[in-house]
Amino acid sequence: MLPPSRRDFVSLTVSESGSYTNSKQWCRQSCWRKWKRLSRLQRSLILFTLMLLLVCGIATSPTLIRHWRGENGYDGKQPFVVNLKNEYRSILPELPSEKKDYHRRGPPALQNHLQTKTNVSGLLGVENHGLDLKNADKGSEGGKPINSWRGAVIEEEHASDTDTKDTEIQDDPASIALAESRLEAVREAFRHAWKGYKNFAWGHDELKPISNSYGEWFGLGLTLIDALDTMWILGLKEEFAEARQWVAKELSFDKNVDVNLFESTIRILGGLLSTYHLTGDSLFLEKAKDIGSRLMPAFSTASKIPYSDVNIGKGTAHSPQWTSDSTVAEVTSIQLEFRDLSRLTGDPKYKLAVMEVMKRVHKLDGKQDGLVPMFINTNNGLFTHQGIYTLGARADSYYEYLLKQWIQGDKTEKELLDDYLQAVEGVKKNLLKKSTPSGLTFVGELSHGHFSPKMDHLVCFLPGTLALGAHYGLPTDHMELAKQLIETCYQMYAQMETGLSPEIAHFNTHEGSTQDVDVKIADRHNLLRPETVESLFYLYRFTKDKKYQQWGWEILQNFNKYTRVCERGMKQFHFCTMFFFIIIIDKFIFLEYIFLMSISVENKWLYYFTSLQC
Repeated sequence: MLPPSRRDFVSLTVSESGSYTNSKQWCRQSCWRKWKRLSRLQRSLILFTLMLLLVCGIATSPTLIRHWRGENGYDGKQPFVVNLKNEYRSILPELPSEKKDYHRRGPPALQNHLQTKTNVSGLLGVENHGLDLKNADKGSEGGKPINSWRGAVIEEEHASDTDTKDTEIQDDPASIALAESRLEAVREAFRHAWKGYKNFAWGHDELKPISNSYGEWFGLGLTLIDALDTMWILGLKEEFAEARQWVAKELSFDKNVDVNLFESTIRILGGLLSTYHLTGDSLFLEKAKDIGSRLMPAFSTASKIPYSDVNIGKGTAHSPQWTSDSTVAEVTSIQLEFRDLSRLTGDPKYKLAVMEVMKRVHKLDGKQDGLVPMFINTNNGLFTHQGIYTLGARADSYYEYLLKQWIQGDKTEKELLDDYLQAVEGVKKNLLKKSTPSGLTFVGELSHGHFSPKMDHLVCFLPGTLALGAHYGLPTDHMELAKQLIETCYQMYAQMETGLSPEIAHFNTHEGSTQDVDVKIADRHNLLRPETVESLFYLYRFTKDKKYQQWGWEILQNFNKYTRVCERGMKQFHFCTMFFFIIIIDKFIFLEYIFLMSISVENKWLYYFTSLQC
């Protein structure tokens, strides 16, 4: 008998009544059956997880938290409106009208200016902090009334039609409310950043906001020192007092550590000097003298071109291990601070050392129409890597400091002015082009006779510098060029998806281009540089055109939106990577104060320093 045949298939009969209809009702029933098949433990775990995610989402929403707590929210788009008379009264200085014996601080020209700006500018007033500030002396020179403030000779400000019109605008209640809300938004941004620094990087050089840790450049509290003058100007009394205590008790330069001459000068020496000028507190001058003296070994070279690195504990200096060159920008961008240190201490050695550098550079061969190469050798004092000319990295602030040293020296040092004017003409001749299709004026680079439409964000110092020169009597076409270039720098922000400028932009110059700016993958990052905002400040101050103020406000909003880093957790802390850069945006209360104190100087002194160079 044969075995039964083996079936290699399965038959399935589906009745019509149970046919699949693909309906939503069937889908819901299917999901419900699957849910019912789960055990009670599995269902409980799923429900618990969903509830936990919901609670975490609500708890980590800053908007909801502020709403529940009744706090004033700031979403980065609408003005940050607060009740200045209540919530922030404890940390803001009292207004002049509210203090019977109000003792005004700062240069008299600033005091006069503040009196015309009602409560908005009154917020810039600061209290004594127990510091012995001298009253301003009055004098005259050449029949011209002047005021002296801590060694600075400041020209009296004269009311003009523009100033009167600006005062009338400030008196408008709506304008005052808007200005107050924006001022407080700037303060909020500072507090936001400072809280992260204080919690996780106190006394260290920089905060690492993602890992909630800190990093060191030299181990000298760079962020804290950099922020001293900013806190004083913002009226953050408690924060300033804490930082001052750290400087008094913890800051020591007697360390076996190599520091960069340029970075230490602009951040530490400059930060201490500017704070001394604002407060009159001798602690900061003594610290400035200490670090200034320890940096002097850098100038002990045969060429008089300083080494880039100094061991401030051993008193030795050297070039980097990989080269004997220094960048031209670094050796020519330390002059303002050292010259000011000589003026304050009466010791000429600091000024003589840095001015010898400028004299050497002035005489060097290798320039093209006033434009300088990027590197200089510390052994022989000659330019290296010749043939490449840029206003970007490694050369930028050479041009900026030519003008500012000339102003600082009472406009008497003709060599500095000649070098500056020749360089501006060199830029016009060799580096200035227009993009397509919008015709934006930009500054490119020259490499061995070949033009490159590459423009660093660093170049955006130039509009402000040109405007400053025009303000001091240089050709009026400098101001026109400044306006064109600041439009380009703004577009480097506005044309990006985030509203933040890339580190480097390449401009299209060929006919038929559909967009002005191209950004390469390697350059698609923002290093929070302040050059554009500083230039916006200058243009706003000199022209009174509020579009520059508005552009700065837009940039602040975008930094708030895209550069805040949040710590994961129930309490939702915010830590900001931009630190103190954003302090000068909108009303520019930081640089406005320094500006009135320094840019108005006609004789003997100009000290312009921003602690926001990132």
